[in-house]
Parts: sequence; C-alpha cells; structure tokens
Amino acid sequence: MTMLHHVSIGVADVERAARFYDAVLKALGFKRVMEFMPYGIGYGAAAPEFWVQLPHDGGAASAGNGVHICFSAKDKKAVHAFHAAALKAGGSDEGAPGPRPEYSPRYYGAFARDLDGNKIEAVFFDMSGGKPAAKAKAKKKAAAKAKPAAKRKTAKKKKSKR
Repeated sequence: MTMLHHVSIGVADVERAARFYDAVLKALGFKRVMEFMPYGIGYGAAAPEFWVQLPHDGGAASAGNGVHICFSAKDKKAVHAFHAAALKAGGSDEGAPGPRPEYSPRYYGAFARDLDGNKIEAVFFDMSGGKPAAKAKAKKKAAAKAKPAAKRKTAKKKKSKR
C-alpha cells in the first residue's frame, strides 16, 4: 500500500497550469489521466495521483511556504529533462540537476517552481549499488577469476618475460 493516494495544488488558471504540467510531467513519463475542466486536471501513469486545480474555497491560489511536491524519475536523464521542461515552460530554477549528498549518497534531483510559485522536484534514487568505477573493477576481477587456470598461467608467463 502506498502512503499517499494523491496530492492537489491550487492554481490560478487550470489551462495555463496544464500547459506547464503537460510538458514537465511528460518528461517523467506521466500524463493527464482525468479532467474536470475548467476546474482541475489529474496526472499520473494510469490513475490521477497529482492534481492541479482551482482552490475549492474559491479564493486565490497560493504556494505553501515549505511545501514541495517530488516526482519520481526513472533515471538521471529524466531528472534533467524535467528541469529543462520546467524552465522552458516558464517555471523558475530552484536547484539544477545534480547529486544531493546531504540527503543521501544515492539522491539525484532537480527543483523548480511552477507558474503559480509551487515548488516541484524530480528525483532519481540510484539503488544499483556501488559507484560505477567500483562496479567496473569488480566485473573485471570476476572475469579474471572465470578464465581457465591454463590461460591465467600463460598470461602470467608473458608478463614475467618482459
């Protein structure tokens, strides 16, 4: 079971917000999955998990101080695409794509503000384990162990003649 069913943010103009979020969320593989125009649009992979909508109380939309919404990215490339799409669609930069070791050694994210000032983020949490250089070294070591003993001896003799 997931912790949250959906998140909603208030926007001043749903159609304007839709143009922004269509581009930004497409970069992460999400799309519009439900619409109640002119009041709101739900985004997700299959079900609406993130809503942009007019505030229910009829008041002006405002961004919450300290609130931000973080979207999952499938890889670092998607984090970059999300950030670029946000800026191209008129959003503002709140943190360029890159590692965030203060959060976790595996955390790679980017931050932006939408057209109404809501802070949004995309994160790729690398669970592949280990650093790329360490992985390559381990792979090379495993390959060396896999060589037949006779080939290893021949390779050692060639090195010792030099």
